[in-house]
Amino acid sequence: MGIAGVSFWGYQEHQEKNAVLIQAENNYQRAFHELSYHMDVLHDKIGTALAMNSREQLSPQMVEIWRLTSQASSNVGQLPLTLMPFNKTEEFLANIGDFTYRTAVRDLQKKPLKDKEVKTLQNLYEQSGELKDELRNVQHTVLDENLRWMDVQLALATQDEQSDNTIVDGFQTVEKKVEGFAESNVDSALTGTSAEEHKYQNLTGEKINKAQASKRGQELLNVKNKDKLTVTESGKGADLPIYSVSYKNGNKNGYLDITKQGGHPLTLLVNRQVQEQKISLNQGLEKAKEYVDQYNFDDMEVFTSNQYDNIGVYSFLYNQEGVRIYSDAIELKVALDNGDLLGLTARNYFMNHKERDIPEPKLSKDEAKEKVNPDVQINEEHMAIIDNDIGEEVLVYEFLGVLGNETYRIFINAKDGTEEKVEKLDGTEINYAFASQGRA
Repeated sequence: MGIAGVSFWGYQEHQEKNAVLIQAENNYQRAFHELSYHMDVLHDKIGTALAMNSREQLSPQMVEIWRLTSQASSNVGQLPLTLMPFNKTEEFLANIGDFTYRTAVRDLQKKPLKDKEVKTLQNLYEQSGELKDELRNVQHTVLDENLRWMDVQLALATQDEQSDNTIVDGFQTVEKKVEGFAESNVDSALTGTSAEEHKYQNLTGEKINKAQASKRGQELLNVKNKDKLTVTESGKGADLPIYSVSYKNGNKNGYLDITKQGGHPLTLLVNRQVQEQKISLNQGLEKAKEYVDQYNFDDMEVFTSNQYDNIGVYSFLYNQEGVRIYSDAIELKVALDNGDLLGLTARNYFMNHKERDIPEPKLSKDEAKEKVNPDVQINEEHMAIIDNDIGEEVLVYEFLGVLGNETYRIFINAKDGTEEKVEKLDGTEINYAFASQGRA
């Protein structure tokens, strides 16, 4: 009877695992076929935009193209390609979305498409057609040979050269083709400033070597024996040369990325069992402030403070001349059993940080407050710089207020009174500055 019970349990577990695998495979298949479909429609919509003569119809068409690029990007994000570089294709889709959004939100009656922008649309039409055809080739092979995406994930995870990598080869072909698009679009209206602005241009200090990286890792990860550390360096072509430092010691392990230029910590993660809470969330904040000072993040102010289990999570914004800079943000995790640093995310800070020439606001605080819904009870007021919907930094008045039982953060443009953003804070205050990146 015992053997039969174990056999049934084993069979049931096997069935459950199979069900999970089948569901994952179905999700991958759906995302891929939707990607192919969205690229087909995207190509058609760009062609339709080129044929249009009416400015009234062109704006909605651009919005539709922007929506389709978002959906296609979402499809790419659901495929098991995280272990394979696919950033050029994602960048291409993002650039189409950025271009069409910028065009859609402006008054095309007063500012019609320039010749350069029409040429950009023509390029996008041809390029999206080539990308559509390549994806259709991959799709045909997948269907014809009954290939499974779970096998692709396994091949990528194990780097198994013997596995059937037909899908991987197909996507590498797509990626290579899109890389060529990027080169041909260099002088077009598609090229924005964001790529240039996000090259970590503001790193300070001398370059460090591997031995110095090990010593720095020992300090940051709080490891006594440096022999337990493993240090590797990024390969050629990395957007930022870094050292990755890792260690494992029993049930505790840690990981750290630091820049070669100056040895600045970008990401730190320590995994260990956090014991019973012995320090308060506020005491944890004081420890977080000490770490911020210790690692030379100057002029930072606390933005949010939250507790999850026995861990305190604290975010900080750079403050220049009394103005909060949302782009220059860092986040720390502190263990509330002994105050150890468990996590640090500072990529946004080092990607964006610089001294800014902050303009004088054209609206007074009271004038800006008049732009806020009068039913909102305002409890906090700040000056801030945020990124607007098209990635430009704008000076705003920031109001934290309550409407009904909900709390909102409202940003009013200090130049023209535009309501730039409204953020609903869900229960504990949410730091949306970190919504687009993984938490440490």
